[in-house]
Amino acid sequence: MKIGILGAAGYTGGELIRLLINHPEAEIVFANSESNAGNLVADVHEGLYGETDLKFSADMPFDKVDVVFFCFGHGKSEAFLKEHQIPAHVKIIDLAQDFRLKREGNDYVYGLPEINRDAIAKAQHVANPGCFATCIQLGLLPAAKLGLLNDDVTVNAITGSTGAGQKPGATTHFSWRNNNMSIYKPFQHQHVPEICQSLSQVQQLAGNGEFKASIDFIPYRGDFARGIFATEVVKTDAPIEDIVAAYKDFYRDAPFTHYVDKPIDLKQVVNTNKCLIHCEKYGNKLLITSCIDNLLKGAVGQAVQNMNVMFGVEESLGLKLKPTGF
Repeated sequence: MKIGILGAAGYTGGELIRLLINHPEAEIVFANSESNAGNLVADVHEGLYGETDLKFSADMPFDKVDVVFFCFGHGKSEAFLKEHQIPAHVKIIDLAQDFRLKREGNDYVYGLPEINRDAIAKAQHVANPGCFATCIQLGLLPAAKLGLLNDDVTVNAITGSTGAGQKPGATTHFSWRNNNMSIYKPFQHQHVPEICQSLSQVQQLAGNGEFKASIDFIPYRGDFARGIFATEVVKTDAPIEDIVAAYKDFYRDAPFTHYVDKPIDLKQVVNTNKCLIHCEKYGNKLLITSCIDNLLKGAVGQAVQNMNVMFGVEESLGLKLKPTGF
């Protein structure tokens, strides 16, 4: 698979390069960054010293690649496509939010393999899910299939500083972020619509009607670099044994999403493409815990997973990563 990367100098671009230079079926043809053109990739993504001699390029030879990854900021993908012509045979995997929601004229398949694997396999264009959206909806999708989401769902999730991107800002500065916590965009985070879209898809397919409840989501900034840890609270009288069995069945064929029988923690997923999920019952309240690495399963790891599915190779190829541990 011959690959082009746009926006290659950011966090997601660097993580994508790290994965692809170790992928047995991948060849990076170009890693585009106009501001870094001619510079070694490792001079920007310093963890790649000794791993690659690849240089950033100002050129974008789309005729020489099979797939292009868009690692842009939100809103830039759609603008780029209006100004540049990409050959029809070249597949696109967009990591921004520009094409995640269904609308007229949008042929992008929502790239969550756990529910859309068959559609992704046939797709020419894939919209990679958001990081919070991935973690939260993977925690809730089996509950949607069971028909448990009849009341508003309470969601709290904390993310690492890399979720804000590489460009420095007041809330990413170390002296502010370290030993600190804060909330942002409460009840109006941009990932909520795509979460509801997927929940409705699964709920309707299971014959439980359209998803109409509210996702009451409060995001938190954490004082760590990478990872997302989320809790979702659902009111239900369903027995915990039935719920756990349903969760295990829902993800039985998912190579990276796993139900765990005991409480989970963030370090179990950091530096991996895994999502771990655990459920507990307190009276009529179901507590669901889910966690991912925001840069991998929440971004480029899932993007490579989608690429594998699109090109018909083993879904987990190049993604068998080791957690960082303690």
